[in-house]
Amino acid sequence: MFIARLITGIRKLKYLYKTLTTTIMKLIESYTLNQEEKMAVFELWNQEYPKNLGYTKINEFDDYLNKLEEKHHVLVKDENDQVVGWYSNFIRDNEIWFAMILDTSIQGKGIGTKLLNMAKKRNHILNGWVIDHKLNIKANGSIYRSPLEFYMKNEFQLFPEVRLELPLISAVKISWSK
Repeated sequence: MFIARLITGIRKLKYLYKTLTTTIMKLIESYTLNQEEKMAVFELWNQEYPKNLGYTKINEFDDYLNKLEEKHHVLVKDENDQVVGWYSNFIRDNEIWFAMILDTSIQGKGIGTKLLNMAKKRNHILNGWVIDHKLNIKANGSIYRSPLEFYMKNEFQLFPEVRLELPLISAVKISWSK
């Protein structure tokens, strides 16, 4: 009986913690990023994506962003106004694509799902590339965890026959549509 109550109490605390930390986050929508925001996203990109996909200079990252058409950004800021997440959808090859990065510290708290749900309200389709293996290492030396399972839980469809195979990345296409 005591153990059952303890487990129930722990579950309630986890739920309360998840709810509290999710509500503290601010979501800021924008069509452009100022220099400070670009720098924050650049640093987040290099911290959370595989090391081989990182950018060494901010102007390289800026070039990447400038090639994207009709961008819509959502920044996730914590209680200290620090950028801890970034979502962007854009047009590539006449299709709507997206990219999303969340700091490891806020993953698993419902924020990524909230960002996707916001995007689903604005778009009728979303396409993305997802690394689907554990072969990549992040800048800090840890293994990059594929977010594929997360996207599958969020109603994305996997297209295993459509792959992006480049020297720097091996990824599979995912898509969501209304």
